[in-house]
Amino acid sequence: QVQVVESGGGSVQAGGSLKLSCAASGGNFRGCGIAWYRQAPGKERELVSSLSSAGATTYADSVKGRFTISRDNAQTTHYLQMNNLKSEDTAVYYCQAGMGFNCFYYWGRGTQVTVSS
Repeated sequence: QVQVVESGGGSVQAGGSLKLSCAASGGNFRGCGIAWYRQAPGKERELVSSLSSAGATTYADSVKGRFTISRDNAQTTHYLQMNNLKSEDTAVYYCQAGMGFNCFYYWGRGTQVTVSS
C-alpha cells in the first residue's frame, strides 16, 4: 500500500526549531514534486513550501528565511526544517507527495506543531 507518513511534530517554545519528516511507503518521490501544507484552527489549509522534481522551491512569505524544504537522495523521505518558530506557526502540518509514473499525489494524516510564546 502506497502512503506517506509525517513525523517530527511536537511542542516547542517560540524561537525553537523542529524538523518534520515525510516518509514514503511503497514507493518513492523520484520525478515528482513534494510539498508541505498546514492548517491552523479555524483557518483554511495553506501551502507552506514546495519542492519540484527539478529542485525549484517555493515558500510562503510568512516562513521565508525560517523554513527549509529538502529530500534525501533516495527520494523516499522529505523534510521541513523549521527554525525560529513563532506562535503563529502553530498548526497541523501535512505532507503531500507525488509518487509513481504519473505522480499521483498522496497526503499524510498530519502532525501537530504547537509553538508557545
